[in-house]
Amino acid sequence: MANLDIEQTRTQARALLDSRIESVTSLVKARQRVADLKEQLAEAEREDKRAYVRATKDGWSADELKKLGLEPGAVTRRRKASPAETAGQTSTPPHGDVLDTASTQP
Repeated sequence: MANLDIEQTRTQARALLDSRIESVTSLVKARQRVADLKEQLAEAEREDKRAYVRATKDGWSADELKKLGLEPGAVTRRRKASPAETAGQTSTPPHGDVLDTASTQP
């Protein structure tokens, strides 16, 4: 049986591990960069929305801004609930049968 050099084996093992550590380190850095850029994009979109709203409050119409090439972009309009949705008149349960809450008696 051949004599094995423990130090040489450890050195080779460390070289293999170092290579693996470098690849996972690169992966972590890339993922962190993606997370940072997503946060920067979210902040930029919030600022874009604030600036668009500011422009409309300063008298610019949506049509005028559109003609200037300034589409609403990240601006989303809030959908107001209709009076029927807020009154809670009739509800439809998941099974599809309509419940008439006005005709229930104790």
